[in-house]
Amino acid sequence: MYDFDLIVIGAGPGGYVAALKAAKLGLRTAVVENREAGGTCLNRGCIPTKTMLHASTLYREALEGEQTGLSAAGVTLDINALYQRKAEISAKLSAGIVGMFKSAGVTLLTGTGSVTAPHQVSVAGADGTAAYAAEHILVATGSVPARPPIPGLDLEGVMTSDELLAGPARLYSSIVIIGGGVIGVEFATFYSDLGCQVTLIEGLERLLPSMDRDISQNLTQILKKRGVKVYTKALVSQVTREGDGLCVHFTSKDAAATAEGEAVLCAIGRAPLTEGVFAPGLAPEMAGRRIAVDEHFQTSIPGVYAIGDVSSQVQLAHVASAQGTACVEALCGVQPTVDLSVIPGCVYCRPEIACVGMSEQMCKDAGIPAVAEKAVLFGNARTMIENSDRSFMKVVARTDTHQIVGAQLMCERATDMISQLSLAIANHQTVEDLLHAMRPHPTFEEALGECLEKLIDKLSA
Repeated sequence: MYDFDLIVIGAGPGGYVAALKAAKLGLRTAVVENREAGGTCLNRGCIPTKTMLHASTLYREALEGEQTGLSAAGVTLDINALYQRKAEISAKLSAGIVGMFKSAGVTLLTGTGSVTAPHQVSVAGADGTAAYAAEHILVATGSVPARPPIPGLDLEGVMTSDELLAGPARLYSSIVIIGGGVIGVEFATFYSDLGCQVTLIEGLERLLPSMDRDISQNLTQILKKRGVKVYTKALVSQVTREGDGLCVHFTSKDAAATAEGEAVLCAIGRAPLTEGVFAPGLAPEMAGRRIAVDEHFQTSIPGVYAIGDVSSQVQLAHVASAQGTACVEALCGVQPTVDLSVIPGCVYCRPEIACVGMSEQMCKDAGIPAVAEKAVLFGNARTMIENSDRSFMKVVARTDTHQIVGAQLMCERATDMISQLSLAIANHQTVEDLLHAMRPHPTFEEALGECLEKLIDKLSA
């Protein structure tokens, strides 16, 4: 006799969404969590970072208000109050998840969960260790910041994003960020907004290397315009203590270089959290550092499944949530509701970046007949009103069917607008299909209509 139909280990965006879906579909469900509900995204990642970026954007807009006819003297930012606000927002959202568990009948088991055998979970909590049996076990333990074996990364003042967000709250006059991916770019935006001297070091040839080249080039120009020092194809060799600060040693374009700062942020990505998830002697098949799963998220251990950062190549909160939903639907024999192949990605710099599907270069590399068209938002009324930096929208479509296969947006509200393009790709819609919709004026979205019109002309030529 099982205690539960499903036990989920981890209450992050994958785990808690899966648990709520399971309860809705009638499964007796429990969630094991040893920290705050909501996981890294809600407590140590997405939500705290965006709270900080919202504040830094308001601060920068206040300082530059003369361009819109506003003058604000003596504007300051209270970093302690900002940290308190981000903590309050995370706590409120976390409590909301716990409330949803109660409403849905999901049992929250506080402690550290470990799979001890097929259908068996051990939970080590403050009051001791308890064992539970479940027909199905879902591992959703997420990831932790990666630390490469670079000498000096253990020095005081060298932080991961988790550590920086945890505090203590502090305004730095200078910071060196190792890693030009999403995490590095967002923190570079935050600190440059506050007047901090930022140095951004990326090992590959461009920032956000997995995204469209136009986005990388535009972003680099904007960051440099704001005073950020950007180094690409730069390999860090060590970090040393220099007086009251830190010095990052690296090689850029075959030449030795250094960058100094009060602090160093190591933002080179995240590693799957698998340590302690399985009892000694019980090991699932692995795909590198990730837990290997099949198309239904089943591991090599009967009855044990894995979703999100611990098993997925794409480490995004909304991917974990979608996978959690899909896994539970498969367990219950329910028709899947989300197309897991269409994955939007967002960067909350300024202007925002959002991408989905394939770029023109990706289509070319895959042998797919496709073309792209771009609309620059110089003449867009809302962009001019917002006084935004150089912005654009790009859409990619097949030349044979006119189906939309990708989109890259770098503009205000890009992260809110990308869903309609994700929907278009998931439903195999054409450029003509998207042009059926009337777009209101004045909006940033008007530029999408312009881009689609230009793309039709190119496809028809």
